[in-house]
Amino acid sequence: MKLNADDPKNAHLRELEGAKDRLMLCKADLLDFESLKAAISGCDGVFHTASPVTDDPEQMVEPAVNGTKYVIMAAAEAKVRRVVFTSSIGAVYMDPNRDPEKVVDESCWSDLEFCKSTKTVAEQAAWEVAKEKGVDLVVVCPVLVLGPILQSSVNASIIHILKYLTGSAKTYANSVQAYVHVKDVALAHILVYETPTASGRYLCAESVLHRGDVCEILAKFFPEYPVPTKCSDEVNPRAKPYKFTNQKLKELGLEFTPVKQCLYETVKSLQEKGHLLLPLPLQHDQEAIRIQ
Repeated sequence: MKLNADDPKNAHLRELEGAKDRLMLCKADLLDFESLKAAISGCDGVFHTASPVTDDPEQMVEPAVNGTKYVIMAAAEAKVRRVVFTSSIGAVYMDPNRDPEKVVDESCWSDLEFCKSTKTVAEQAAWEVAKEKGVDLVVVCPVLVLGPILQSSVNASIIHILKYLTGSAKTYANSVQAYVHVKDVALAHILVYETPTASGRYLCAESVLHRGDVCEILAKFFPEYPVPTKCSDEVNPRAKPYKFTNQKLKELGLEFTPVKQCLYETVKSLQEKGHLLLPLPLQHDQEAIRIQ
């Protein structure tokens, strides 16, 4: 079933280069197997990036898992060449028993009892059904994704940065976060799909930063905004970034965008989309700022 061409929610997709001639949007429900079959029929490959979102994580588990199973099953019936499943760093590193000195890689799995990660359960279900149905499955595990936004709305990942610029966050947390550019995530999906020898899981991350480092970078590039300078936790030791490797994707030819550039482009995009006003008549010339 084709989507309504006039739906404003899809406007940014129809503005993509080549969309007028080559893009067809179909309506599918993750919990409606027949709608997934109709959408996937005739495809050479499937990129399963969708995941249900609610305020109650436990309510997400069943639709995320069943939806993933249905996608793999529909792909098997359509005899697609490969399925690329978008998992998450949440399915990789969340384990309270992990040695902090151990490098996080594709062999790591989050502890389900500890984090109740929806993506962990969904990814495990994907591997089980893919094995059962003989589907060639490859998984990309991105960290928090930043960079220019296509859609008109602001998603949860972008709010993570926006709050430090609007003054809504007076302090930053004593915690760390891994980041990656949205274009790198997109290219990672293409590479693992198009490379015949690609297999297994691929950790998609560029850097792990303390929230204080993020605020320091933002304040340097955009001093006109009220970026917080104090940590909300001044009692405990500063959280240390975990070690990770993104070597598998680098071996496929992916060159990651530096996190500083990623943060800069995120803010510029927020300004251009009207989500972030300039409080002072300051202008930034991207060519004049050296991102090092």
